[in-house]
Parts: sequence; structure tokens; C-alpha cells
Amino acid sequence: MKRVWKVVRGRRAAGFSLVELMLAVAIAGILAAIAYPMYQGYRDHVNRTQAIADILDIENVIARYQNATDQLPDSLADIGEGGRLDPWGHPYVYLRIEGGNLKGKGKLRKDRNLVPLNTDYDLYSSGKDGVSRTPLTAKASRDDIVRANNGQFVGLATDY
Repeated sequence: MKRVWKVVRGRRAAGFSLVELMLAVAIAGILAAIAYPMYQGYRDHVNRTQAIADILDIENVIARYQNATDQLPDSLADIGEGGRLDPWGHPYVYLRIEGGNLKGKGKLRKDRNLVPLNTDYDLYSSGKDGVSRTPLTAKASRDDIVRANNGQFVGLATDY
């Protein structure tokens, strides 16, 4: 195959060869392979931060409701937060403990010593996987965003 060279102001100019083009595509692929996991990690961090902010916001709405009525709401719908979804598209979970109609402690969220996290109410997001179990040590609960110690801690279940 004969190459056709074009003379531009005294020097030869040609297009990219196949090897040069393949090298450029390979470099772009390597950069994308490095950048994508970093982007996913950033998105996970942003979603966790948003869930924490949402729980703190809902906690403030519950406190205002409690100050106005001298009791905790029975559900998030009572305070206008019933349809609120976490950043992963799952509804926030609320369970009234204080003054609620609970029989036993089976539904309460528990720490590694199986001690309930809260005495007033449980409020949490089931996390990225959308699955949760009552003890925080369960594999399904490790990515949950929880409220613990009656609001003294709000964050990732594995950090508690």
C-alpha cells in the first residue's frame, strides 16, 4: 500500500497510524478504569452524607411535633415525612418506642451487645442495599445510616 504524503510548508504531514490510535484509546481506557471507582466512592460518600442530613432534618421535625403535642408521632406520615425517600430510593424507617404499642424488644435496633440503640424512637435508612436487620452487626445492616443514643450519634452503622 502506498502512502500519500502531503507537503505542508516544507514538511510532510500525515494522519494517525492505527498503532497511534490504538495507543490513544488504550490510555483513555486506563484513565476511565481508574476514574470510575473513584467516582463511585465519591457518590457513595455524597449519598451517606445526604442520608445523615435527612435523618437530622426528620429528627428536628419530630422534636417540633413532640414540643407541640407532648408526644412522639406514631409514624412519619403524622409529621408530613411519610413519603420521604433516602438517596438510594428507599423509605426512611421510623419506629416509636417511648409510649408506643410495642410488645417486647424484637423490632428495636440493637448494637453489638444486643442493647437497643434508642429509648425514644428508632429512625434509620436501610442504606445502599435497601436491606436491614435489627442488630447492627448483621451483614445486611452494615451500610445502614442510623440514629443512636437518642440522637447523640447519626451515621453509618459500622462507625457506631
